[in-house]
Amino acid sequence: MMSERRNGLTYSQAGVDIDAGNALVERIKPAAKRTNRPGVMAGLGGFGALFDLKAAGYDDPVLVAATDGVGTKLRIAIDTGVLDGVGIDLVAMCVNDLVCQGAEPLFFLDYFATGKLAVDEAATVVEGIAEGCARAGCALIGGETAEMPGMYGPGDFDLAGFAVGAMQRGTELPAGVAEGDVLLGLASDGVHSNGYSLVRKVVELAGLGWDAPSPFGPGALGAALLTPTRLYVKSALAAIRAGGVHALAHITGGGLTENLPRVLPEGLGAEIDLSSWELPPVFRWLGETADMQEGEVLKTFNAGLGMVLAVAPARAEALSALLAEAGETVHRIGHVVPGQGVSYSGRLL
Repeated sequence: MMSERRNGLTYSQAGVDIDAGNALVERIKPAAKRTNRPGVMAGLGGFGALFDLKAAGYDDPVLVAATDGVGTKLRIAIDTGVLDGVGIDLVAMCVNDLVCQGAEPLFFLDYFATGKLAVDEAATVVEGIAEGCARAGCALIGGETAEMPGMYGPGDFDLAGFAVGAMQRGTELPAGVAEGDVLLGLASDGVHSNGYSLVRKVVELAGLGWDAPSPFGPGALGAALLTPTRLYVKSALAAIRAGGVHALAHITGGGLTENLPRVLPEGLGAEIDLSSWELPPVFRWLGETADMQEGEVLKTFNAGLGMVLAVAPARAEALSALLAEAGETVHRIGHVVPGQGVSYSGRLL
């Protein structure tokens, strides 16, 4: 007599839906395909992603790699359901770092982890990543979608990004930074992707919901705070290729105070005139609501400048014009001086 056969447990009963993962890959293939650029050798689906440096125009390349996330800005995106911008943030946080080394971003990979995969939401995020890649001129050539039941709460997910860029050997930045170099600040598009743990505290302190009218501009508060990080890659590369750029600093966590000194050589600091640009309303509101000191704002947020270039004085005017033509709002904010760290004059807040 045959023994009664028990029903076996399946992977999907354990909470992992392989079919949903496959459906997502099919959904995002067109988005990834539109980021193709010279050097890409294969589409999505392999065990690894291939890239041909010679086809990308490099005969003696140095590779540069960067990885980052979006931080707790993701919490606002998940809570509001506004998911189309965080992919752009993810790319920007990585490739804006690469360009500071003088590198051209070549390709990007993403890691998307969630408790239960919702194909539409995940596709919206990845399509945002593809948009960021297209704006930066790099290819989305691979990634990983991890469905991990029990690791994330309902609707929650996490994101990480990985970018690889290249430069011809001998063109690395920073290089040649000298006393008297002019500092050019490029305007940011809001808070970008740093300081959001404090942003969320301030919103809580103000007793506002994400759907409340924004106190510093049009639209709802949540949507306003989700404005994607600006991508400086194409304009910065154009400036580097034009000559006279000695250093670039991506103004992220730590603000101007912490990030600018990272690209200045021993014995040199920066002198910045705070009256040379206007503090955007979002930072004024955050600063006033939290009763923050000006120094704290400058050390926590980008304060309206997402990238700063140190340039040769004789090239400052031409480079300002080139950057403005490329779509940037340029402020001449100060100089490189003997000393260390950043000193400020004038008032911002």
